[in-house]
Amino acid sequence: MTADLNLVQLYVPAEKRPAFAALFAVNDALGDVLRSTSDAMVGRIRLAWWRERLDELDQGAVPAEPRLAEAARLLLPAGISGADLAGLEVGWAHLLEPFPWPELSAEATWFRGMRLFGLGARLLDRSDEQIQAAGGLWALVDAARHCSDAQSRALMIDRARHFSKAVAGKRFARPLRPLSMLAALALRDLGRWPAIEPEGTPGRALTLLRHRLSGRL
Repeated sequence: MTADLNLVQLYVPAEKRPAFAALFAVNDALGDVLRSTSDAMVGRIRLAWWRERLDELDQGAVPAEPRLAEAARLLLPAGISGADLAGLEVGWAHLLEPFPWPELSAEATWFRGMRLFGLGARLLDRSDEQIQAAGGLWALVDAARHCSDAQSRALMIDRARHFSKAVAGKRFARPLRPLSMLAALALRDLGRWPAIEPEGTPGRALTLLRHRLSGRL
């Protein structure tokens, strides 16, 4: 888990932290495929493996892979299915497109973030369309932070600035703030772009605390 997510975890209710961590671990596992694969075809094969294994969790097939085992143990009982998790794969698959990324890569990243935060909201026993939009914003900025191609980064940031208008100034209910905190960090990054601030800094921790208290982006 990243340094920012480690900070956010501190604000998740203790009884929900393991499931919250398991959800983001699945998303990170899919992202790790891109970070560790230079051949797009190999990357698609590896992502397909994850998608199929996640789907199979619903039939009780749990392979000896720690993140899949944790998903089966913690997420399925919480009402999040393997199929729900498998839906994250398509958003990552579109980032295997050659640079510069097309508009479709940005759209797929937005929807992946929406899905991820929607699932996270279910874990936190809340449902909110705005938190899904906050997830799309975070996913776009996160993709830009980790992208090595300047033109593709610019696309992600441009789309993030556009979509940020839908959530800027919104106030989120306290139970959802562990998720909306990540969107608060995304807005902080947009305000400092093109500088990329390291994760886990005191300034980012302060941004999380302020949002925790106010709930407003």
